[in-house]
Amino acid sequence: MFNRLITRSKRKITNQHAEKTPPPSSSNLPKLSKDLNENLKAINSIFKNTSDLIIREFKIGTELQINAFAVMIVGLINEESVNENLIKPLMSLQRDISKESIVKVVKDSALFVPSIKETHTLDDTVAGILSGDTGLFIDGADSALLASIRGWEARGVDEPKTESVVRGPREGFVESLSTNTALLRRKIKNTNLKFEKMVIGKQTQTNICIIYIDGIADAKTVQEVKHRLSRIDTDSILESGYIESFIEDAPYSLFPTIGNSEKPDIVSAKLLEGRIAVLTDGTPFALTLPYLFIEAFQNSEDYYSRPYLATCIRWLRLLAFFISTFVPSLYVAITTFHQELLPTSLLISIASANEGSPFPTIVEAILMQIAYEILREAGLRLPKAVGQAVSIVGALVIGEAAVSAGLVGAPMVVVVALTGISSFVVPALTDVTTVTRFALLILAGFAGLYGVMLGFVGFITHQLSLRSFGVPYMSPIVPLKMADLKDVFFRAPWWAMTTRPSRIGKNSTRQKGSLIPHPSRDNPEN
Repeated sequence: MFNRLITRSKRKITNQHAEKTPPPSSSNLPKLSKDLNENLKAINSIFKNTSDLIIREFKIGTELQINAFAVMIVGLINEESVNENLIKPLMSLQRDISKESIVKVVKDSALFVPSIKETHTLDDTVAGILSGDTGLFIDGADSALLASIRGWEARGVDEPKTESVVRGPREGFVESLSTNTALLRRKIKNTNLKFEKMVIGKQTQTNICIIYIDGIADAKTVQEVKHRLSRIDTDSILESGYIESFIEDAPYSLFPTIGNSEKPDIVSAKLLEGRIAVLTDGTPFALTLPYLFIEAFQNSEDYYSRPYLATCIRWLRLLAFFISTFVPSLYVAITTFHQELLPTSLLISIASANEGSPFPTIVEAILMQIAYEILREAGLRLPKAVGQAVSIVGALVIGEAAVSAGLVGAPMVVVVALTGISSFVVPALTDVTTVTRFALLILAGFAGLYGVMLGFVGFITHQLSLRSFGVPYMSPIVPLKMADLKDVFFRAPWWAMTTRPSRIGKNSTRQKGSLIPHPSRDNPEN
């Protein structure tokens, strides 16, 4: 019986994988025809029931009078530039040109556009038009020209909303891929900075850009990234999160093995360490990989401030991560099973505060954590001004009302509030701490400190088993690499960080040694 069930499940999975996504309407189209009317009919057939399409028919040359038409999408092109730099020069063309050479002349010398390319199939032509190019069809030519005259509305470069800074660059990525690549090029003015584009998504045809520094990034990792991206076979890519879920190493893990950022300076710094970035058109969030656990506790401002302050803040983040993950479960375990570990005065204080509460400590903790998560989610989803008021006022009102009504004890409210505030200190691991916190609470409620220790061991063991594109997730702590510890638990001065992380890329030398500053010995003493 079990064999039959297994066989049926395998057949079901096989059938599901065998189903293919229907191709878009413009795939596998024939080659272009020399008959202009045939090409016009084909374009009208492909773009039928499409109100944002513009087809502009005109004649090339004042004497030649060669029939032609331009195809463009409203909102993706600059209509004024199309008229001034494409249609007007062609209509006023006065050179004596044969029909056979008209395409070459137009392509080489007649148009005032940044770039132009020739296509021979409807598939490539339609793809270019949908990407914002203007398609030019000429009578008698079995090819089309794609002129790059793009001009859609785009958000200006602004300070990132999710990564505020006190000191450092305040520019952030936007939804335009070309703008984002330019922001990185401004940071790293080197010909070794490579941008390789590809298109993913059968329906959306989303442009993806793989970015790395040749000679610093590991070539095998670059090839692995390309291979994983090329395997993606889906209808749509609307955000970089789609890409992340398709190429990450541990899809069932709570811990992220691919980083993300919307700050060009952070992405540039990671590229200079040998990492690889993936930009997706339509989103300001760039993916960075390999991504290690310690990166969640590093901040761009750590490298713009003095190393002693940066080290203290980094330890504060580590402490906040421990508090947000383990303190609620430790409180439940100790107050429920191990009261002897508490000083007598503290135990009496907690007992008097919890007197009259109808729920066990574990139930109190879970209910308060759920209430906190509801308030946090409401604050995120509501408009900014209203959301802040709801999260702050709601927390105060609910906490005070719960204590006054005798539903929960005041110490539990303090623990939940401290946990919530601590979780904001390490935003990259907020999701991890939330889920882990509930799991540890359940273990603590059933087995006390033994349950917490069991969860902690599982927590660490799982982290040690993870890898990000071949790099151990807990590197350089496990396996230990002493040379790379200069930027882990403390941040060494810049003149001391002479090497890049050895397990990330190649060419580990970042700068020469002996750069410690000191007064010039050539200056005479006053």
